[in-house]
Amino acid sequence: MAMMVQVQDLAKEFRTFRRREGVWGAFQNLFVREYQTVKAVDGISFDIAPGEMVGYIGPNGAGKSTTVKMLTGILVPTRGVVYANGFVPYRDRLRYTKTIGVVFGQRTQLWWDIAVIESLKLLRKIYDVSWRDFQERLEHFDQLLRLKDYLNTPVRKLSLGERMRCDLVAALLHRPKLLFLDEPTIGLDIVAKKNIREFLKEINRRDQTTVLLTTHDLSDIEELCQRIMVIDHGRLLYDGRLQAFKEQLGRWKQVKFFLKDRGDFAELESLFAGDTLQCERLDDLTARILFLRDQVSSAEVIKKVLSRLEVRDIAIEEESIEEIVKNIYQKRNPKL
Repeated sequence: MAMMVQVQDLAKEFRTFRRREGVWGAFQNLFVREYQTVKAVDGISFDIAPGEMVGYIGPNGAGKSTTVKMLTGILVPTRGVVYANGFVPYRDRLRYTKTIGVVFGQRTQLWWDIAVIESLKLLRKIYDVSWRDFQERLEHFDQLLRLKDYLNTPVRKLSLGERMRCDLVAALLHRPKLLFLDEPTIGLDIVAKKNIREFLKEINRRDQTTVLLTTHDLSDIEELCQRIMVIDHGRLLYDGRLQAFKEQLGRWKQVKFFLKDRGDFAELESLFAGDTLQCERLDDLTARILFLRDQVSSAEVIKKVLSRLEVRDIAIEEESIEEIVKNIYQKRNPKL
């Protein structure tokens, strides 16, 4: 099967100079400059199949945005090979950009002072979308996102959630085969996030749109993606199934106990004093016991607690993806 995206040994380096401090330092910078090379992306390789939804995560400065800019043709790689939908992005930009969609959560591609529908009509002409296809697409988007309520509203008067819906419509108006999303749910409330996630699932299911999603909201990844790539300091740390990622690195399990009496927490702490298990107080009546899954079982923890205390309820949970990723960044987990 032909890949939608092929990346091999991709790297991007930037040459910057070190600024000296103070007035004297600024004067010296006029005549003598010390340069350094920064490796924003350092030799990464991956393939993305048609129809895949892939999460691409990493801390600030890890190289996510630089990667996306090379994949969209904005930046030229220092070295390496990139093919996306059969094009070399930076070389075939005019033809290539008609086959992709891009949404940046912090920016809009719509015109700020005109009505949303006028922006979409301009984009229809730019992408050579027929009037019939344009109307059909708008009708379909309205069913999923309820657009008609603000199609005649200037973009500057939209809420963030409304604007993000319109930006998604603008990016998908021409049926792109490949969609790049950068923080598509940033700043949105729970209802708006749910609507956008459901919309993306439907577009992926119906049109087999390939999606590369970069985000700091890891619940987006869990809702939308089965595959995850983790990047840090320009290098790819992990590329594989989300479930395998959680199983491989999620060494911790936790059991929450909902206590009957505030004084029970002291009893719980004494029960695990000197043990390898960790006892945390979440509030006056809720405690969490953390333990390594390969050293002790949930049943053993529960049995030990119930032998001494009467509790209102019990909840067994896996380590969250947020905790796993945080452990990677903090180097608390072994290198992948």
